[in-house]
Amino acid sequence: MRKTLATALFLFGLAVPFAPARAEAPAVLVSIKPLHSLVASVMAGVGEPSLIVSGSASPHGYAMKPSDARAAEKARLVVWVGPALESWLERPMARRKDGLAMLSLPGLIRLDAREGGAWERHDHDHHGKHHDETDPHVWLDPRNAQLLAGAVAERLAALDPANASRYAANAEALKRRLSALDTEIAARLAPVTKRPYVVFHDAHQYFEARYGMSPAGAITVDPERPPGPKRMAQLRDRLKASGASCVFGEPGAPSATATTLAEAAGARMGRLDPEGLLVPAGPDSYVQQMKGLADSLAECLTAR
Repeated sequence: MRKTLATALFLFGLAVPFAPARAEAPAVLVSIKPLHSLVASVMAGVGEPSLIVSGSASPHGYAMKPSDARAAEKARLVVWVGPALESWLERPMARRKDGLAMLSLPGLIRLDAREGGAWERHDHDHHGKHHDETDPHVWLDPRNAQLLAGAVAERLAALDPANASRYAANAEALKRRLSALDTEIAARLAPVTKRPYVVFHDAHQYFEARYGMSPAGAITVDPERPPGPKRMAQLRDRLKASGASCVFGEPGAPSATATTLAEAAGARMGRLDPEGLLVPAGPDSYVQQMKGLADSLAECLTAR
């Protein structure tokens, strides 16, 4: 009886195929929070990307840790802006062909870096090497974010065909969300587009161009290098002459510099977070960051 039962169970096992184990999502590594948020949205329900510059750390002058280098070696896809922003990733990425640099995407809206007058030369490469004259803060235009979403979905589909439809559906949902965000921000800022202001460093050009804002200049070219007395005097005079009502500092930047300028020019103080340093990493991070920029501008420029 036992032998008959064992034989029956064995034959039943042959007749019922084993459910295949679910394949792991490709290991994906992303350089900064705004891009990480977009990639996380595309991967939702399949896997989660890893983030290099986390917490309140800034990509400016970032130094890769050994754990970052190991993560880059293991990743099947690395998503970054490009050497114009993350110069510290340039050498690791030069040795591999599976990187996705946002600045290299066909159809991307690109703006030349501003310089001269109110805009000192702006160069994120802290090693003295100029890659090009493109402003690298491309994620601050939601249309560029939509483009990245599509590109990431295509790249992931090639790496993980079993989940291609999920990546495509997630990317389309993200694009719709970004379109709604774009409309919301435009409406939020419409009453203040003609009111001039000064930012800590020139990181907001794509956002300003998209929504028709009126920046009067930047305090410094490099958030790690405070401006000298001559530059501060020039900005004070420009603030007064333009009627700028707000000076915006940044997370991690020396607040005393912006405060001193605002007090000298009789302007209000605000804070902008172009890299999402104050927003928790995750799928909602990009939307929160962009809404935060719009709210900070609207609130400071509306105040009397």
